[in-house]
Amino acid sequence: MTLKQQLSSFTKPLLLACLLNGSVSTLSAADAVPEAAPVKSIPLEEIRLFTEVFERIKHSYVEPVDDAELLENAVRGMLAGLDPHSAYLEADAFSDLQSHTSGEFGGLGIEVGMEDGFVRVIAPIDDTPAYRAGVKAGDLIIKLGDQSVQGMDLSDAVKLMRGKPGSELLLTIVREGEDKPLEIIVKRDVIRVTSVKQRMLEDSIGYLRITQFQVNTGKDLLKAIERLQEETELRGLVLDLRNNPGGVLRAAVEVSDSFIDQGLLVYTQGRVANSELRYNATPKTLVDNRLPLVVLINQGSASASEIVAGALQDHARAVIMGVDSFGKGSVQTILPLTKQRALKLTTARYYTPNGRSIQAQGIVPDIYVAEASVSLKDSGNFIKERDLSGHLENGPEAADKAAGLSSSLVENDFQLYEAFNLLKALAIITPVAVVDPSEQEAEAQ
Repeated sequence: MTLKQQLSSFTKPLLLACLLNGSVSTLSAADAVPEAAPVKSIPLEEIRLFTEVFERIKHSYVEPVDDAELLENAVRGMLAGLDPHSAYLEADAFSDLQSHTSGEFGGLGIEVGMEDGFVRVIAPIDDTPAYRAGVKAGDLIIKLGDQSVQGMDLSDAVKLMRGKPGSELLLTIVREGEDKPLEIIVKRDVIRVTSVKQRMLEDSIGYLRITQFQVNTGKDLLKAIERLQEETELRGLVLDLRNNPGGVLRAAVEVSDSFIDQGLLVYTQGRVANSELRYNATPKTLVDNRLPLVVLINQGSASASEIVAGALQDHARAVIMGVDSFGKGSVQTILPLTKQRALKLTTARYYTPNGRSIQAQGIVPDIYVAEASVSLKDSGNFIKERDLSGHLENGPEAADKAAGLSSSLVENDFQLYEAFNLLKALAIITPVAVVDPSEQEAEAQ
């Protein structure tokens, strides 16, 4: 049998598996194409081209190349040519992905994608080497060490970024607003991502930060809210999704469900039946539905972050504040293969409850607040009534109130400061009513 005949016998079932149903899971004889499925003609001309290229590489390339390596490269290229998020995962990459979604993995601590042949930073992950070194969302990485990334496969770029904890990697970065490329040295480390963080701001305003959507994010959010409620009766909440690159779809649904008690949260649409899903809210929420909520987003908020922001916005449950989000509105499904390999394949687009597709557009905030540097102006030493000799006292029970958030927050996180101010106003005009449990039980009966 000639090489062309061998390839033809190999590529026919391969192409049938890939073309007929859009499903690339392993097919057996029992998994034959359903009767109702339309049979498409096999692109014979393209198969001939493929076999010709294969044969010329085998005979003319400067060094011998193994058949298996060539075919695996062909599969890798087939996935890479679809979109920036579909990929062929070899054993190491598949294992890394599983670790990534569980919250512990090795590397620099950045979520990346390919753009115009270079590596684009979607977002640095909080408290990771890249975050501490000053890498920012939107940065374009043009060199890793002394190697240019132009034309490099994303998986190869990720391999270069991974390494022994404690070792250093020089990133050459192009950043908007900078006249010349920046050189940033990042020390690799084992990345342990804390999915949810919380702290109490002033005036009983709680702050929740979701750094990444992981398998346990829903449970972690519940614990964080319980810790805040143990401190005081909340008057408002900030949900910070800035520079959150996304993660597990189910976690995004659980977070949305924590604040919405009824209706559609998100739905997906794709070519195959199992890619069309609808997720609805359950009646139980983690906080009172009347508790004012502000969600912070920016250009590094992607995927699952946009699902949450979109759901809360469509249900008018929260005020979305910040700048337009990243715009990743597609769903990737992991399809395991043999030999511990897998396909990460884009199988659907997701839509907000009102039917908005976020793909390549993002979530537009209700209130636009750009990142800014603000310094407090000295108001001078004005004389007040209490400075006058012999002034009447207010009373022994009166005490000076705090002047608000510290100047450090105003200067260091203007977007959060604006969210805090909005929540203070909402808490004043729409106070959360305290419901007597006995009255609630009687009402239910």
